[in-house]
Amino acid sequence: MGDSGGSVVSVDVERISFGGKFILLSLSSTVRFHIQAVACFHKLANCFIGSSSVSAELTEHHIQTNHGSVSVAIYGDHDKPALITYPDIALNHMSCFQGLLFCPEAASLLLHNFCIYHISPPGHELGAAPILASTPVASVDDLADQVADVLDFFGLDSVMCLGVTAGAYILTLFATKYRERVLGLILVSPLCKSPSWTEWFYNKVMSNLLYYYGMCNVVKDILLQRYFGKGVRGCSTDPESDIVQACRSFLDQRQSMNVWRFIQTINERKDLTESLKQLQCRTLIFVGEDSQFHAEAVHMTAKLDRRYSALVEVQACGSVVTEEQPHAMLIPMEYFLMGYGLYRPSQISCSPRSPLNPFCISPDLLSPESMGVKLKPIKTRANLKL
Repeated sequence: MGDSGGSVVSVDVERISFGGKFILLSLSSTVRFHIQAVACFHKLANCFIGSSSVSAELTEHHIQTNHGSVSVAIYGDHDKPALITYPDIALNHMSCFQGLLFCPEAASLLLHNFCIYHISPPGHELGAAPILASTPVASVDDLADQVADVLDFFGLDSVMCLGVTAGAYILTLFATKYRERVLGLILVSPLCKSPSWTEWFYNKVMSNLLYYYGMCNVVKDILLQRYFGKGVRGCSTDPESDIVQACRSFLDQRQSMNVWRFIQTINERKDLTESLKQLQCRTLIFVGEDSQFHAEAVHMTAKLDRRYSALVEVQACGSVVTEEQPHAMLIPMEYFLMGYGLYRPSQISCSPRSPLNPFCISPDLLSPESMGVKLKPIKTRANLKL
């Protein structure tokens, strides 16, 4: 294992909270971004975490693994249990998980109980340089093994995982290969089968456009359709929502050939259906009603042990629920984490300091019913008005 380079990255752009969403005010073209709101968020985080020793800044490490370099942005108290995140194609932690972590209730739940390790796909981090053309395109197994290398580097044993779409596939594959290292999976619009003809075709179209024209408007439109429901994407009479406009701006910052590489990797993925039966951890799946991968999430849920898995369907939402409707994730996640003895800070007086141990929990607490998931799927209604 190689060394890591540690650097501090100021969080991002000027944003203001507006009805649970965040409005992009300005976007810098430089590597470092700045948020005036970070001071306020720091105060909130200290309330959630219960400690003033945790910095509001993300610490970014560039780690040389056995399968190439990877960027890991860390936020939180390193003594707490680890939550690993992995985003979808062309996204990183700023554009895939910021909506969830800027939701006060979700932040209080996650930051109080976990130290968050945001793993970016190769070359997807803020300010990433183009990957050398001579570097082989990583396979999905390489990326799953890369996650294991990251855990080894930071001395992490067993972790909770949160992945979105392609990132959910990588973490699910990681869980099937390293079963003893995954305590639980929270998957958002996950992939688990080989690409359908439709997905394969769209991925090929994007690959060709990225190769010859870069991150052009057509590629961005295809990606935004992949991420978001039609209710927020706008139409000829309604403008795009603020969240879609912000994501479109983030896509401008991506290195086209790095995105091309990740698409190549995901387009060559294998079917995990049979491997799902080997999973030994509890799994909570979210999927948007309008997600292109809704059927795949239902298929995956059907193949998992029903005693240890649950599906939550979010109405009027696309694939990236973490950004489009993060509030819809709160209650199911609360019940899910209760099975590990984890609660929001208002319910307990101290923070967890030891590894999670789901095996000492009564089996009754591991059922969907114990997590408040009495119907499958749960449908949560969206309020699209700002």
